[in-house]
Amino acid sequence: MYYMYILKSEKDSRLYIGSTDNLRKRFSEHQAGKVPSTKYRIPIDLKYYEAYPEEWMARKREKQLKAFGKAYQELKKRLML
Repeated sequence: MYYMYILKSEKDSRLYIGSTDNLRKRFSEHQAGKVPSTKYRIPIDLKYYEAYPEEWMARKREKQLKAFGKAYQELKKRLML
């Protein structure tokens, strides 16, 4: 399985969108400060994820949300982020 996930920083309330094939490991890396883009924003919470059978599907969804268009706004509203 492949995952698209959304993290929220407790420090500055900003969101991070990513994808991975091992969600537990990747989240642990974020929490440990091993990911440069979230290193200075910890502590962070996993707020949402979607599972996909193919990597390209997770990456496509990640790209769609990172465009910050309607899909991003609708998901943010639905999750009340």
